[in-house]
Amino acid sequence: MPSSSFTAHIDTFAADHLPPADQQPDYVFDLPELQFPEHLNCAAELLDRHVREGRGDRPCVRAPGLSWSYAQLLEQANRIANVLVNEMGLVPGNRVLLFGPNNPMMVASWFGVVKAGGIAVAAMPLLRAKELSTIADIARISHALCDNALRAEAEAAMQKSPALTQMRFFNVPDDPRSLEALMQQASPDFTNVDTAATDTCLLGFTSGTTGIPKATMHFHRDVMAVCACWPRHVLQANADDVFIGSPPIAFTFGLGGQVLFPMSIGASMVLLEKAGPQQLGEGLEQYGATVMFTAPTSYRAMAPYGDRIRATRLRKCVSAGEALNASTRALWKSSTGIEIIDGIGSTEMLHIFISHREDEARPGATGKAVPGYEARVIDEDGNEVAAGTVGRLAVRGPTGCRYLDDERQKKYVQGGWNLTGDAYLMDADGYFIYQARTDDMIISAGYNIAAPEVEDALMAHEAVAECAVIGVPDAERGQIVKAFIVLAPAFKERGDDAMAKALQEFVKQTVAPYKYPRAVQFVAQLPRTATGKLQRFKLHEAS
Repeated sequence: MPSSSFTAHIDTFAADHLPPADQQPDYVFDLPELQFPEHLNCAAELLDRHVREGRGDRPCVRAPGLSWSYAQLLEQANRIANVLVNEMGLVPGNRVLLFGPNNPMMVASWFGVVKAGGIAVAAMPLLRAKELSTIADIARISHALCDNALRAEAEAAMQKSPALTQMRFFNVPDDPRSLEALMQQASPDFTNVDTAATDTCLLGFTSGTTGIPKATMHFHRDVMAVCACWPRHVLQANADDVFIGSPPIAFTFGLGGQVLFPMSIGASMVLLEKAGPQQLGEGLEQYGATVMFTAPTSYRAMAPYGDRIRATRLRKCVSAGEALNASTRALWKSSTGIEIIDGIGSTEMLHIFISHREDEARPGATGKAVPGYEARVIDEDGNEVAAGTVGRLAVRGPTGCRYLDDERQKKYVQGGWNLTGDAYLMDADGYFIYQARTDDMIISAGYNIAAPEVEDALMAHEAVAECAVIGVPDAERGQIVKAFIVLAPAFKERGDDAMAKALQEFVKQTVAPYKYPRAVQFVAQLPRTATGKLQRFKLHEAS
């Protein structure tokens, strides 16, 4: 699909910081459903279209104590768009931080931003001010809509980020300054900004192995492309399905599985602010959910309650975020009778690009390339390897990696292909079988955790002289974070459980709590080369 010079963005920051064309991947638009017009606003396609075509009364969003139809969500999103433009001064192309748990106002705010031509930058509710301010600075975020429950961290981030000057809070009862109060005064009608298909509409942040976040840039056409590929050809849900899941919608996995995909077919979503295994199980019963998205960790935890799950309407289960092993797949199938749909996606690609339907599942295999995508296994020189040979996974399709002004673009995209950082082999039948990560990313219970970021947090404590962090296998979470710590001289005699606990709590207060080291080992020194380079492989051998 040819690119266009047209843009609706007045603030051209995103376009100005796209990777050069020769560093972007080759894009493939071979399917008829991937032929997009030059002018495209994905909010209009996912939301307004249903109301315009007479489906406004259909259920769209459900949450504890609340239910919105498509027409009601449209009104909320329109009011938010009017507040952003008329009260907060947003112009097309401005970046807007969305900071909150999975709840209806987060979804309404996302659509309000996109309708107004803004760029949505959603952040997980577990993030701290330090992490939020880093995101705000990288993306030059000027506006923010935040859940009042996270006010302290949001305001602290605002103080650290000079460009962030406009912030409003939602879910605030009886506050005349709240977003809801402004919405009541705003019009329920809004004319969507006539954006280009190639205007950026969202930035998805991902932490690489350096711990420095990378912003992945996704266009309006990318959002519609992921709705046209995996959900249509693999998931095959319908308008009567009810979607539920655990990933934060700040993750592109969660945004797609719990918002974009159901709305693309006129189905409905259930939003749970807390979505552990117990809450998911209760949600299946209470809301009649039929399609569930969660990580293997949750499937293992829920499997003992198979009889209760069999009594619900659940009919499709999707796993992503970490590798699904054969034993978890078999456990879930025997417990519930449902075959898990496995898949691999990435923030860089926006969503799943290798997967399988339930009737094609093979133990231990992720699946085949999703229609619309191509995948191959290559060697270090970029040459495709023979079936059964382990190599680097390379993918291309209608979406692809575009890092915002980041040198790491050259590593992720090579020869027109996206290199995901995963080691795979492909068998003789074309099934891709996961082997390992090719970098130092720790994937724990579906969360990506960069080891250097945890190390930085630990090093801020006075008792830590040196430290190194790795991921070690764990039966429940896939991996856990393990820290090897050399104590400072004044604390040498205090390498005990109490110190380990104190350091764990310290990390929880510094970065998102899920990143803390669940295992701590005190050592006299770290293994290093003669030049002082840390030898992580020796730490893996010692574990």
